[in-house]
Amino acid sequence: MKFRPCIDIHNGKVKQIVGGSLQDEGDKARENFVSSRDASFFAALYRDAGLSGGHVIMLNKEGSPYYEATRDQAFLALGTYPGGLQAGGGINPDNAEAFLDAGASHAIVTSYVFREGRIYWENLEKMVRTVGKDRLVLDLSCRKKDGAYYIVTDRWQTFTDTVLTKETLETLCGYCSEFLVHAVDVEGKASGVEKPLAEMLADFSGCPVTYAGGVGSWQDLMDLKIHGKEKLDVTVGSALDIFGGTLPFTRLCQKKL
Repeated sequence: MKFRPCIDIHNGKVKQIVGGSLQDEGDKARENFVSSRDASFFAALYRDAGLSGGHVIMLNKEGSPYYEATRDQAFLALGTYPGGLQAGGGINPDNAEAFLDAGASHAIVTSYVFREGRIYWENLEKMVRTVGKDRLVLDLSCRKKDGAYYIVTDRWQTFTDTVLTKETLETLCGYCSEFLVHAVDVEGKASGVEKPLAEMLADFSGCPVTYAGGVGSWQDLMDLKIHGKEKLDVTVGSALDIFGGTLPFTRLCQKKL
């Protein structure tokens, strides 16, 4: 289990938010932490710690009055740690190459592929043609409904009709190199990991999977290690001391997970 760092950017600032609270209207979110540092600071921190495979997520949609400031912060992070971070949030064939050219190792995509409640296979194929399977990460972030985990889009606000299952992962892994899965119902709450989700993700072995959401303690990390069968990488956000939490970033970097 590998620690994958994150830089979440909202309204032009590095933040940690409660994932389910994000709203496009008014660009609102319930905030756990707002940094006085820019995205370059955190990118340099991860670079100097030798952490790779993290992600920069832009939480404003294109057309938001904050979008340009958020995008500029993303470019700043990518330029500080070229090749060390993935970029996501509103990525599509028209802008993906700009983020790769800015230093992103991979493009992370959700809403361009999962639109109007379903998978647009033609859009997925277009993304593969644009960036290549080896540089494409699919964000399959999900929320629970009627006992199943459904993929959500539009900054986690819209349910699709696609249930996240082992079979879904097996089908989609033919189009990408990795999956990023936020457990949105616990994202930003540091209230414990979604154990059933971790168990389901661990049954899949086609490509790397990074789990995010709910980690608030060392016990939560151990729970993820156990229920994820040591197969899942992990992102920790609000719980880290660099984001106002209690888990020491330096210890997490050094500790063998």
